[in-house]
Amino acid sequence: MTMTTAEADKILTENFAPWVLELDLRVETVGEDRAILRLPWSPRLAREGGGLSGQALMAAADTATVLAVSAARGGYGPMTTVQQSTSFQRAVTGSDVLIEAVVTKLGRRMAFADITLTDEASGKTAARASTVYALLG
Repeated sequence: MTMTTAEADKILTENFAPWVLELDLRVETVGEDRAILRLPWSPRLAREGGGLSGQALMAAADTATVLAVSAARGGYGPMTTVQQSTSFQRAVTGSDVLIEAVVTKLGRRMAFADITLTDEASGKTAARASTVYALLG
């Protein structure tokens, strides 16, 4: 059974640090092996020059991965980031970012995911990330 956006929202609000919640991430959709979140544009997340900060984008990618892994597992369970690699391709200014995390391999103890971060206004890829998670429970 596919996780609902309401269930994903609950995972988000109950399991993440307050500073992550302050990013105001919104769950757009959840599938059997993926999650799409929206990172709303905010000037407080921009760095000098007006581009969205890489730290905000990386935190959004990491958060989306937790929800995608939870969807693939049929619910939330303790997990931790083992590795995250992010490549930034273009600056995002004045636009929301859509973050799609797709689980590429789900094992008993490890999960792997690829994440695409898209500038909603232009439709262009702003960054790509890959993550590895240890499943703790």
